[in-house]
Amino acid sequence: MTERPSHRLFAAVYDTATRPLERRLDRHRAYLARGLEGDVLELGAGTGAMLPYLAETDATVHAVEPDPHMRKRARSRAERLGVALELRSDLAESLSYDEDSFAAVISSLVFCTVDDPADALDEVARVLRSGGELRFLEHIGDDGVTRRVQEVATPVWRHCAGGCNLDRDTVERFDNHPSFETVETERVERLPLTPFVRGRLERV
Repeated sequence: MTERPSHRLFAAVYDTATRPLERRLDRHRAYLARGLEGDVLELGAGTGAMLPYLAETDATVHAVEPDPHMRKRARSRAERLGVALELRSDLAESLSYDEDSFAAVISSLVFCTVDDPADALDEVARVLRSGGELRFLEHIGDDGVTRRVQEVATPVWRHCAGGCNLDRDTVERFDNHPSFETVETERVERLPLTPFVRGRLERV
């Protein structure tokens, strides 16, 4: 069985440490939430950074977050925002929902951390209804010199940053999955060691 993440210190400092980044990601998180309605699942809720945006939609919000320290903070944020959040402790690779449960799945900075991204994407496909969307905001592996630096830095970074991998080829994985058709993908931000992409996939 995959070991469940538990990062007490990382959860405690996460919101403060990522505040400058979140200012840059604000419009991209709004993009993920735009026009959502019906049953929506957030994959890897973390401390609840997406909740202010989801609170402005007509969606019924469900979420999973396996780290108990992150989950506690997400639940507290949902209460402050008045979001009726159904929050479970599932791993992305083993969701406890029936097939065809959701109109949309949201993934923001998640596929860099899951132990088995292929299984996680299979699970997203399973719980999405036909025609439903996976909306994502992820950072990805680069190429050239930056890619080589990412590969060298990732073991240390993963240890310090809650299991985050700098060098995942997430977009290629999305594009090549047989259950999805890419609607749009766009590079939107760049930090010194990693570009960010956002986009939408449709469940076929």
